[in-house]
Amino acid sequence: MAERLSATDVAAVFHGFAQAVERDRDLLTELDTAVGDGDHGTNLDRGMRAATEALDAAPPDTPGAVFNLVGRRLVSTVGGASGALYGTAFLRAAKAAGAASTLDAAGFAAVVRDATTGIAERGKCAAGDKTMYDVWTAASAAADAAVADGLPAVLSAASTAAGGAEQEMVPWQARRGRASYLGERSQGHRDPGAVSSRLLFDCFAAWAAT
Repeated sequence: MAERLSATDVAAVFHGFAQAVERDRDLLTELDTAVGDGDHGTNLDRGMRAATEALDAAPPDTPGAVFNLVGRRLVSTVGGASGALYGTAFLRAAKAAGAASTLDAAGFAAVVRDATTGIAERGKCAAGDKTMYDVWTAASAAADAAVADGLPAVLSAASTAAGGAEQEMVPWQARRGRASYLGERSQGHRDPGAVSSRLLFDCFAAWAAT
């Protein structure tokens, strides 16, 4: 298994994420209809289409440049909270990656850590608020803990933790975002941003398994 992510690898993961979002677009929209504006699936699908088209048109030569391009495209094409939060996450990831030609286990963990911080700052959210931040926090902690075991282990651990967090959150009451307006009625609903975030970490894990 590869121990480093190149720009081509990260771009491939984002292509996989775009395909996963397209596949689950209706589900994401349905989940968001129950607790929010009902546009998470369509907005994120549109943004990822634009991002992958840009990646194909002018392939970046570093992982950081890939994250930067995707982040900028999402900010410019996706309305609502998802564009701002994902865009901020990937722009922070780009800064963490810097000009490195590849990312090893520690480098990827740093990328996720800084992206997670960006989500918290942009969304003004904290752990337990029942937002995508909870999934990213779990994934980041798992990634940090697995660094010594190498990149594939880091990607697998992040994906597993993201999936666990997404499920754990379901009975919680939302404290941030539009879902928070529902109060106790937000309990029992899956958070759409948590689901799409888990899809992203699943795509990184799938790359490691190839």
